[in-house]
Amino acid sequence: MVYSHALRITALCSLTLVLTGCGGGGFGGFFQGGDRSRAAAAEIHARERVSSPQRTSTVWDLFTNAQPPSVTVEVNRYLWNASLEVLDFLPVQTVDPFSGVIVTGFGTPPGGGRAYRAAILVNDPALDARSLNVALMTNSGPASRETIRAVEDAILTRARQLRIRDRGL
Repeated sequence: MVYSHALRITALCSLTLVLTGCGGGGFGGFFQGGDRSRAAAAEIHARERVSSPQRTSTVWDLFTNAQPPSVTVEVNRYLWNASLEVLDFLPVQTVDPFSGVIVTGFGTPPGGGRAYRAAILVNDPALDARSLNVALMTNSGPASRETIRAVEDAILTRARQLRIRDRGL
């Protein structure tokens, strides 16, 4: 009985010494910490305040439009107009000139028997093949690579024609 009581007192004293050592200020700083720990905490807080931005992001930012409304993607106007002209036989479903996206419904080209659907992305202000992304679908799946290449070439050719016409003015 005396042995267990002595063991409890020893454990309590050990715990007190460990916790006092963490505070850094002796027994007077048992719950408050010492001057060194307060200074260290103030320094850490000041560093965090300077290094971190005023607003931290959360997981909910994924579901909001975090970009300011003044930020837009630059779109080449010749590629944009050429895409609309070349694919004018397709019914337009969605057009967003600020992001450079054109989505059409199914339509049959003049003289053709297969229906196509297109999604076009113009994502650069340069009149360049890298600025144009075309995706074509048929009722049975993706269109052939040759067909997509032919549509891209037609759009690029028409865009160059439009630019030459504007420079002639």
